[in-house]
Amino acid sequence: MNSFFTESLSSYKRRKTTQVKVGDLYIGSDHPIRVQSMTTTDTMDTKACVEQIIRMVDAGCELVRLTAPSIKEARNLEEIKKELNAKGIWVPLVADIHFTPNAAEVAARIVEKVRVNPGNYADKKKFDFIEYTDSDYQAELDRIREKFTPLVRICKEYGTAMRIGTNHGSLSDRIMSRYGDSALGMVESAMEFLRICEDEGYHNIVLSMKSSNTQVMVEAYRLLVKTMNENNMMYPLHLGVTEAGDGDDGRIKSALGIGTLLEDGIGDTIRVSLTEDPEFEVPVAQKLVERYVARTNVKEIHAVDPPLSWDPYHFNKRHTTEALNLGGNNVPRVIADFSGKSNITKESLVAVGHIYDATLDKWHMGDMGCDYIYFGDEPAGFMLPNGVKGIYNHNTWNTLPDKINNFPLFGGSHFLAHSVFSATLNFIRLHTNELNDRILDKLKTTPHCVIILQTESGHAAADMRNCFFHVTNRQLNVPVVLNYSYNITDEETFMLHASTDNGSLFIDGFGDGIMISGQHIKPARVNEISFGILQAARARISKTEYISCPSCGRTLFDLQETTAMIRKQTDHLKGVKIAIMGCIVNGPGEMADADYGYVGSGIGKITLYRGREVVKKGIEKETAVAELVDIIKGDGKWLEKVQQIF
Repeated sequence: MNSFFTESLSSYKRRKTTQVKVGDLYIGSDHPIRVQSMTTTDTMDTKACVEQIIRMVDAGCELVRLTAPSIKEARNLEEIKKELNAKGIWVPLVADIHFTPNAAEVAARIVEKVRVNPGNYADKKKFDFIEYTDSDYQAELDRIREKFTPLVRICKEYGTAMRIGTNHGSLSDRIMSRYGDSALGMVESAMEFLRICEDEGYHNIVLSMKSSNTQVMVEAYRLLVKTMNENNMMYPLHLGVTEAGDGDDGRIKSALGIGTLLEDGIGDTIRVSLTEDPEFEVPVAQKLVERYVARTNVKEIHAVDPPLSWDPYHFNKRHTTEALNLGGNNVPRVIADFSGKSNITKESLVAVGHIYDATLDKWHMGDMGCDYIYFGDEPAGFMLPNGVKGIYNHNTWNTLPDKINNFPLFGGSHFLAHSVFSATLNFIRLHTNELNDRILDKLKTTPHCVIILQTESGHAAADMRNCFFHVTNRQLNVPVVLNYSYNITDEETFMLHASTDNGSLFIDGFGDGIMISGQHIKPARVNEISFGILQAARARISKTEYISCPSCGRTLFDLQETTAMIRKQTDHLKGVKIAIMGCIVNGPGEMADADYGYVGSGIGKITLYRGREVVKKGIEKETAVAELVDIIKGDGKWLEKVQQIF
């Protein structure tokens, strides 16, 4: 069996997995990629759960997960199931278990599937570092086996499926002490439980490797596949970015993480975790999945061997030579596409983050102002804001008096035919099939060049990645801007596709800039989505990051309302990461690398964290947001909001 994480880097081939039976539903590579979600209602409120599940099923949800934090909730799953069946709803139910093995053992006799989190099932997290001898470590494994085996045997007896769901933020102290806060630790956490299942002859298993950090999430899934392949295991995978958030951020981050893996044929079921009602998660997941229904019909790419420097299991940014402010150690640059537009005015630049105050004759630029604007053959007719540069087709550029702030763009054939270039910066727009030896040889001898790379392949991300392999193997360090053009009318679909195609490359360390063209999408939305993709890939931080759990029956406050309140107060704090967690399960561990945490700790009570350290415990929710702001101010990370002039 192939020990790599994907069967092919150049063609879409769904990873071959075994079949898992969940009630009357089957998961695995011989079946469609399944869409699931999770209730946000109290599991003890049968009526509310049933009503919400019906809405979820009507939206297209194929599996429904409910929290079972104690035996009483686990037992009430039977009442929920009876009510659903009486209404003709037969959707498989999944019990979500964290700290309560006894609840799992009850639920496994009732519902079609149980989800266990290895970091919480048999361990308690105290953030202690413990030095283990090999015999000590084996004793811990024996303890876990004793605690977990009863559930495995019940699942085997009742035909209940199981998801071994590892979360990055809830790795046990034992795993952290030996493997660190790493993708390898996530994989080993799951493998410990998987080995116990296999020893018991139980195989009706799905696995997941969730994180709010898309880089970690992708690395962990890839490493898990590699590890399973080496052990001749073919279990299906459930994909998800945990605590993705809401709105654009939640959709972009989910598409980036889930889509990157789907592109390589990894994934048999998905959940988009939004801080929104669960029925709104389902259509987003469906749009991600439907892209791969006919993907096998796409023409295969001429494969190039990956360079030795590329490690799909650890992030490593491609080395490039700096050209002005592109490549090198610079953050990826955003290029706005204004080509084909006429009557461009100073006011037109509001859409791309640059606001002109006519009264003061002054430009205001926010953190999401584009760096370059491609005008094509239409001169701007005014001086661009300080720091923003223009790009023109080379013939038009030749006629411009200002060649300090404006740069030429050449097509492949024009690049080969010309010998006069800008002494500062030149853009060469190439389709992936134009990266021939003549082009690459001239790029090696022509300084100050940047490739703007395009593809027409139906397997776009793989085609672009393949070109990065080709360029790197030729030891060509020229910066590359990713340039995708979409003829998509639906804004959400546009966002999801752009996030997958571009984000998957930034996660692999490829790309020095982003230039997205959306024929039917407003320039302001294209600009926002471009910066959102870079933020989700952690390639360029331009705004506050929120790690917000999607809510469930354990949640102790209104997550959507609270997230909105916190956003209103803090959304100007560039680079600050704030976690908003409904309960202690998604508390200090699940907050991963957040700077601050707002966690439900009781009815109407909030605990505030700095990193993983409790700062204020059990405070009233009415004052908690203000107290969070006070903590940020006390740490010197607060800035007053600046009123923008439109």
